[in-house]
Amino acid sequence: MAEKTEKLLSVLKLQPVVPVLIVEDAATAVPLARALVAGGLKAIEITLRTPAALEAIRRVANEVEGAVAGAGTILNAAQFDEAVAAGSQFIVSPGTTQELLDAAAQSPVPLLPGAATASEVMALREEGYEVLKFFPAEQAGGASYLKALSSPLAGTLFCPTGGISLANAKDYLSLPNVICVGGSWVAPKDLVAKGDWAGITRLAAEAAQLKG
Repeated sequence: MAEKTEKLLSVLKLQPVVPVLIVEDAATAVPLARALVAGGLKAIEITLRTPAALEAIRRVANEVEGAVAGAGTILNAAQFDEAVAAGSQFIVSPGTTQELLDAAAQSPVPLLPGAATASEVMALREEGYEVLKFFPAEQAGGASYLKALSSPLAGTLFCPTGGISLANAKDYLSLPNVICVGGSWVAPKDLVAKGDWAGITRLAAEAAQLKG
């Protein structure tokens, strides 16, 4: 588990913001990922919320130099295996089940499991997980809630995702138990629809410079 934790940390330490993408058309995946990488955001989470997602991951993994393709919204073992087969180098889930933990235990690809309560964090710590996704961040209590967890649950690192924007990202990044945040604002639907890759690169560059 320690080796997988280090592998996951090496991905999450690449940048302060991990783009969380919903890709409707796989044809946009490569230019979108290239735009994000050009702006300094190499680790990219493509969520399994559309039929195009697995093909999008496959294309980014195979065609975008410098990109570290990951899969999000993984809900079960079958999706875990499909995402890994498509080329995902890290897996993200909104919560956890024993089935998902069992699948992760059998794979060399690291899992970033979701947790929203102290009990969920403690349960995942018992399974060996030290790096977790805090989701849905804003709705679950925001930066102040996560700050309150930092002392009693010392040693746990989080990637908060959900409701995070340029306006509040620094509130999270300033916390000692936050390694990075996940956000969709760096790839707005309107810019993707227009193919405004330069605009996305500018947003990515702005996000890449964020510090707590």
